[in-house]
Amino acid sequence: MSHSGSSRLDSDAGCLLCAVRSLSICGALDERELREFARLSQRIRLSSRTPLFSEGDHADAAYNVSEGTIRLSKLLPDGRRQVIGFSLPGDFIGVASGDCYGFSADAIGPVMVCRLMKQPFARFVESNPGILLRMNDFAQRELMLAQDHMVSLGRRSAEERVAAFLVGWRNRLQAIGRAAKTVYLPMSRQDIADYLGLTVETVSRTLTKLERDGVIVIVPGGVRLMDARRAEALAAA
Repeated sequence: MSHSGSSRLDSDAGCLLCAVRSLSICGALDERELREFARLSQRIRLSSRTPLFSEGDHADAAYNVSEGTIRLSKLLPDGRRQVIGFSLPGDFIGVASGDCYGFSADAIGPVMVCRLMKQPFARFVESNPGILLRMNDFAQRELMLAQDHMVSLGRRSAEERVAAFLVGWRNRLQAIGRAAKTVYLPMSRQDIADYLGLTVETVSRTLTKLERDGVIVIVPGGVRLMDARRAEALAAA
């Protein structure tokens, strides 16, 4: 598969030096297994807004995210877009149960991924059961995120949905060592709206209300949680 706006970087040393190795499926591998894994993988750099793969494409590879953020989305029957998630460094995406990808993935800003072709990777997994256990752990975590998101869409107000998104995103950034006073939001407000099942106007109004109420301060590139306890209480509603 070719990616316009992408470049390939091949190096066995890349896996050994990878900053997010401990967060990814590769964390289950010893040095010998990692060198074998590195020979299977191909590092690809994507420029901003470049598709990694599109819904319906032949599912010929899986991807390990090592840098940047990837938006995952599906097209609804009426032509609208539903954002179903955002992948961060350490996430593993693109494992399809069938022959085609069931969603689209594209870069939000510059991204680095490791591409693993389907058949060679399947053979590698068969001979390295530790990585299969790690993949199962990842799948369970994603299922929990999906269940939380379904609850958010079904039961929460707009304010509760936005607060839950901000707190959840902060927690995900903390989990990969990106804790900071400012919660960096690389995605657009339209992306957030399409993820939360709201209009972009509602997202903007809600962020403004949270700022007016002293819960957040909107800053370039993200928000600062000024009253984390209140944000967490809204998120838990």
